[in-house]
Amino acid sequence: MAFVNRVDELAALRSWWERSLSRPALVWGRRRVGKTALLQHFAAQTKAPVVFHTGTGEAPAAEIATLCRQTAAVLPDEYRDLATEPYADWRDILDYLARAGLDSPVLLVLDEFPELIKASPALPGILRAFLDRVQGRTQLKIVLSGSAIRTVEEMREYRAPLYGRFDLTLQLHPFRPHEAALMLGELSPADRARVYGIVGGTPLYLSWWNQQRSLTDNLFELVGRPGAPLLTEGQLVMATEVGEGEYTMSVLTAIAAGRTKHSEIKDAVGVDPSRTLDRLIELRIIERVLPVTEQESRTRRRIYRIADNYLAFYLGPIMRFRAEIERGLGKSIIRPLAAFLDDHMGAVFEESFRDHLRRLSNEGALGEDIVAIGSWWGEDGQNEIDAVALAQRGLTRLPVLVGESKWTSSVDARRLSAALARKAVALAPDADDLRYAVCARDAVEHADDNTLALTAKDIFA
Repeated sequence: MAFVNRVDELAALRSWWERSLSRPALVWGRRRVGKTALLQHFAAQTKAPVVFHTGTGEAPAAEIATLCRQTAAVLPDEYRDLATEPYADWRDILDYLARAGLDSPVLLVLDEFPELIKASPALPGILRAFLDRVQGRTQLKIVLSGSAIRTVEEMREYRAPLYGRFDLTLQLHPFRPHEAALMLGELSPADRARVYGIVGGTPLYLSWWNQQRSLTDNLFELVGRPGAPLLTEGQLVMATEVGEGEYTMSVLTAIAAGRTKHSEIKDAVGVDPSRTLDRLIELRIIERVLPVTEQESRTRRRIYRIADNYLAFYLGPIMRFRAEIERGLGKSIIRPLAAFLDDHMGAVFEESFRDHLRRLSNEGALGEDIVAIGSWWGEDGQNEIDAVALAQRGLTRLPVLVGESKWTSSVDARRLSAALARKAVALAPDADDLRYAVCARDAVEHADDNTLALTAKDIFA
């Protein structure tokens, strides 16, 4: 799989590397998001000796022996064959690497660090003592990486041994729409959007899509047979990242089915789901959605959405057919499964539209002082607007742009802008001063000079 994007993340790692005596870096994020690929790509650019070790959860002696063999291949000890005579504990191998970095930089990457902690709970304390002892005396640079989000966050807490000892903390997220498009260059923009709606922004899942084959062929290979990659991956995510909470699956299934209000989820599950929802937000599986004009601490409105396109597709359309796919009916199911895609894509395209507006804002294309872009709806749930951009004017945030996206081949910008203007009266008394953004899958017709016309070609460029 070719390495693409991660420009900002690579820049942050290079800046950290170029500091003369930097403390460790922490790189973290969900499984499959590309942490190892990023670190391997970065390590290859350092032109320094690199010891790259991935934790497996083995007994400490086995982990250290593996690390010693990897060290011997890169930094052989003149007096000791580390491959056949490994060190006995973490302190010794860390001390050896520190000595190797006395005169020139050495990079040590401890990937899946939470797996090392499982086998050696004292390791964070050992590493803290080591860092305090060698500070300013070695050019050994250490990167810790992990997928167990809760464990990594615990490492950053006030009472944790390594608290305050990272010069860089870098969280990796799935690719945004324009980033995912870099892996789908052989597809049309509309098909890039569809693939992004199915597999999300996870690099590995994107690499599974065969760009020479049709949508239905890909769905069959990835979903339509027992053991297919996106079927088993969903089960793995549920087991390793979501967990086995008593009501977790019921809560997620309810949200995926469109029961997004707190009261609707409560009715579906039969109990108060607040604790489960809070835990899923902490794990970044779901997110709480508010009108862009409101602050979370000052509103009682509670609406939730699945935060990842793949999980939304897995928990929605795939789960609808999964039992029969497992029974071998996949070839018959693929066309009905594909028919659900247009309904699924509505929300995906809306969020992609908002994401693109944020990119344009960062480029200065939406005007000055834009401080928030999000969806909006009135107190009664009416007059919903897909995208509202707020600008800071003194102590007040004022809407300066409203937008609508439609997962249809084309839209009439005049008609859509007129509908937006009627809804915007409830948002802004001076609706005549607003700018408009209109988005369709393939074409926007009859857009005037006050209307920003966008299509999948712009978003998934």
